[in-house]
Amino acid sequence: MTSAQKLSKNRREARRNLWFERAMAIIATINYLVVLFDVTYLPLRNFWLQGRIQLFSFQVGPWETEGIPVEVPLPPVTNWYDWVKGIEPYRDTEQYLEVVEELEDQVIATSLRSPEVEVILAELRQRSIDIIETNPFQIANKTGTLEKIKNEMREHLEEESAKEAFRVFWSQEYLAEQGFTEALAFFNEEIRPLFAINYYRPLGENGEFVDNFGLFDFPFEALFFVEFLARTWFISRRHHGISWFDAMLWRWYDFFFWLPIFIPFQDLARYLRLLRIIPVTIRLNQANLINLDKIQKQASQGFVAGIAEDVTEVVIIRVLNQFQAAIRDGEITNLLQSSRVKPYIDLNDVNETAELTKLMTKLMVDEVIPKVRPDLEALLQHNIDKTIHDFPAYQAIQQLPGVEDIENRLVAQLVPQIYQIIYDNLKNATKEDPVNDELMSRLLENLGQTLGSELQAQDTLQRTQYLLDALIEEVKINYVERLSQEDIEQILDQTRALREKARQQYHETRLLSDRP
Repeated sequence: MTSAQKLSKNRREARRNLWFERAMAIIATINYLVVLFDVTYLPLRNFWLQGRIQLFSFQVGPWETEGIPVEVPLPPVTNWYDWVKGIEPYRDTEQYLEVVEELEDQVIATSLRSPEVEVILAELRQRSIDIIETNPFQIANKTGTLEKIKNEMREHLEEESAKEAFRVFWSQEYLAEQGFTEALAFFNEEIRPLFAINYYRPLGENGEFVDNFGLFDFPFEALFFVEFLARTWFISRRHHGISWFDAMLWRWYDFFFWLPIFIPFQDLARYLRLLRIIPVTIRLNQANLINLDKIQKQASQGFVAGIAEDVTEVVIIRVLNQFQAAIRDGEITNLLQSSRVKPYIDLNDVNETAELTKLMTKLMVDEVIPKVRPDLEALLQHNIDKTIHDFPAYQAIQQLPGVEDIENRLVAQLVPQIYQIIYDNLKNATKEDPVNDELMSRLLENLGQTLGSELQAQDTLQRTQYLLDALIEEVKINYVERLSQEDIEQILDQTRALREKARQQYHETRLLSDRP
């Protein structure tokens, strides 16, 4: 297979992988939107049930505005989704509204003053008192709705007691005086919607409200669990030295997709599902559906700015503390003594230091110096001219005719001669000379032994240890003070500026190289 064919194959595989990543990212996004709908369903159930929005409604202390009611046409969402949350109509409030409908039918069938209507009104009065006393709104956490019903009735009938207001309202005298149609219209517009939003949620055997969202969410959890196992297995097979468990830790953020399967507590599982925003965001970024590079860069820079000072101080001070501990524990003495007691182990009978010195010198003499000879001669000429001009005697005769020409000829002759002398000496130094090598090795060995012996003198050693310890302590203090005064954000700004400058230079170089 040619390189072009391999490149084409890799591109096709990358394209397939990208489409797979995008498909899984879209599925994850849909799942998270469903999770958000489920979490917000109970707080927003009134809206899904009645399709009403109160725009500009707010309350600040004693000031309250009802806002502007807006009707939003909606499908019967509550009929579809109430079973997921285990919601059932509350029997007491549901029967209360049914009795009101029965009253309306009975008034049409007979009349407002009929005995049958009075029986229904008496039942409504009793049911109203029972609702106020038993509070059937408490299970749905809508006690505030009951208070609103009581306030509406008190204000409408100008009564201080909500029970008395209901007694008056459900009486033949009041309905006849106010008009049955008008009174019932008030009830249907203001009171009935408040009764209608109440509901009942049964408790399960675990003591929590019945919630069937786990059944609805299970297909998503199973899909992502299987995908997690397959993906991590392929990662462990593709990368050397990475086990299957390591690959699972690599994809730690995918845990939030399927972890609720193993959580028996509904509230905890609900919060874990909300954390799916983490893998959803990462997957959307990996699928190139959103771009989080700038956010990631800013977050990483903020993180670096937050810990750079502390981490740098800890690392540097720890290294210095280790040096101090070694000095205080007498490691210098041990090192000097071991150098005398333990002979240096030579593995190949070659003095690497001497050989490296000779090799570098030969390289300089044979290759480097001849290539830079014009520069060296120019440097020599400049220094000779400067030296001659600095002589007082030359300054006295400088104005005489012909002196400058003599100087130029003299310098022109001296520069090549001096260069040749230096070059010849260096050339001779690179030649093989066993006697010189032996003398140099003996000198270095005796120099090291003598220096080590003198350093082991008690006064010298103690003084050296004290000075080194004090020096390191001063370095720590001055370094920490300087680092604490230095603004990490300024360092990051300088780093960003350098990167931007390097990027611009790179693009300029590319443009110049692309020109014909």
